[in-house]
Amino acid sequence: MARHLITSALPYINGIKHLGNMVGSMLPADVYSRYLRQRGHEVLYICATDEHGTPAELAAKEQGIPVDAFCAEAHDQQKAIYDGFSLAFDYFGRSSSPQNHEITQEIARELKANGFIEERSIRQVYSNADGRFLPDRYIIGTCPHCGYDKARGDQCENCTRVLDPTDLIDARSAISGSSDLEVRETKHLFLLQSVLAGEVEAWVDERADDWPVLASSIARKWLTEGLHDRAITRDLDWGVPVPADTWPDLAAEGKVFYVWFDAPIEYIGATKEWADQDPENRDWRSWWWESDADVRYTQFMGKDNVPFHSVMFPATLLGTRAPWKKVDVIKAFNWLNYYGGKFSTSQRRGVFTHDALDILPADYWRYFMMANAPESDDSSFTWEHFTATVNKDLADTLGNFVNRVLSFSKKRFGEEVPAGAEPGEAETKLGEEIARLLAEYESQMEAIQFRKAAAALRALWSAGNSYLEEKAPWLEIKTNPEGAALTLRTAMNLIHLYAVVSEPFIPTSAKKMREAFSLENGTATWVTQEEAKSLTTLPAGTAFTIPPVLFAKLTDEDLESYKERFGGESE
Repeated sequence: MARHLITSALPYINGIKHLGNMVGSMLPADVYSRYLRQRGHEVLYICATDEHGTPAELAAKEQGIPVDAFCAEAHDQQKAIYDGFSLAFDYFGRSSSPQNHEITQEIARELKANGFIEERSIRQVYSNADGRFLPDRYIIGTCPHCGYDKARGDQCENCTRVLDPTDLIDARSAISGSSDLEVRETKHLFLLQSVLAGEVEAWVDERADDWPVLASSIARKWLTEGLHDRAITRDLDWGVPVPADTWPDLAAEGKVFYVWFDAPIEYIGATKEWADQDPENRDWRSWWWESDADVRYTQFMGKDNVPFHSVMFPATLLGTRAPWKKVDVIKAFNWLNYYGGKFSTSQRRGVFTHDALDILPADYWRYFMMANAPESDDSSFTWEHFTATVNKDLADTLGNFVNRVLSFSKKRFGEEVPAGAEPGEAETKLGEEIARLLAEYESQMEAIQFRKAAAALRALWSAGNSYLEEKAPWLEIKTNPEGAALTLRTAMNLIHLYAVVSEPFIPTSAKKMREAFSLENGTATWVTQEEAKSLTTLPAGTAFTIPPVLFAKLTDEDLESYKERFGGESE
């Protein structure tokens, strides 16, 4: 089996994330990681909080605490939420870790030694009102390309074009709102992307055909427009310091590396954090050195992060001339909107992850988001759609099937799987259909197509309901008790199969379904085609219990209360 390295875009330390962040990075990475583990692959799923940059400094200042203390508290707060969503990271690190500082500085030294970092004097925006140079993100104005009036100095979130602060029209400070800005001279380090452009393009050409069109088109658009040398340092107090042994003057001035330089390196840094917890049994370099060719590396992210991961980070690694492992597949997502408008962390618009867990269990959200993942186009969250999906797919199709099969069987045959007759034509037909749908589900998961995988999973659940309606054991038992017992035994085998294969999407509910049966050696992680066809994993006589209701139906009153609390229309 292959070894799979999986990373999702690092959530920024400042603020609780909304559902749009979750569905575009961490959740799909978790679903994919869980599936691969079930299929017997060795998986390392790495993530971390992205902790450097001005937003963290300002948030800490607003709370009146040191920035390192703010980041430590915020990291623990975010990790608790992700635990609540059952995200099974192998390690969830911090970009402010000593390991990331060490590796970032070493990579910078290697880039300089190879001639790909250059010190330049530049003219940078200085805010007289704030008394400081402004990082690119803290200059706001109108995008010259699309006219969006809240574009930031590093990138327009509307059209995703990368910008320089001087590109903006009617620029102003995002800190004070002052337009009293001037340009002053200062020195910074530049990554010479223009020199590396040919290598990056050749690298993209080698593997982008394996990426979703969304990711490959963004990467190629960047390359077509030409790569420009980019400053990788900033005038901040909080960040990875420029090493004094290599750039003594800049270190003395307190320069730190730009957050978008050190944040992707934290994928490596977090892996070393993980390995340092058990150095005798964990080797971080075995995951990140290309000599270990058996590692397949998949990244998950929203489309706004694609330029940095498809071009900037590869350029950084290529320029070191060291055999760093580079990404094989970039799985990019479009936006999940809220009633047609954007989720917004800064404007508190939409459903945020802590609020989501406050009102409903994680599996409701996990299934809905993956079944409606914005893979080919932007998608929109509405409470009406969410409620309908939960009620139809989770409560009716899956939850009700589990409850009525187990309840009826207990009432008529006791608390053990009944024996009944030998399988007949209906069971043979069902087994073939289940095997076909399972193969479809596996195929879509292998292709990292979550909406199609969710549709195949839903079809598996529906097949059980169709079988139950066809056999109607509540009628069959009146004239053919042995036939009714067969129907219920087959249906219970379906429940066990659902417990196994649904685990990547709804892990908590899948565990409850599996635990309903006292099956000896019931630790199988997947279902073979033969097992799907025969549906005999649960032998007669296996004890079972009826789990609590897996999914409660949402009422009209629930719907109205959610809309009242969170808003039910675009603003």
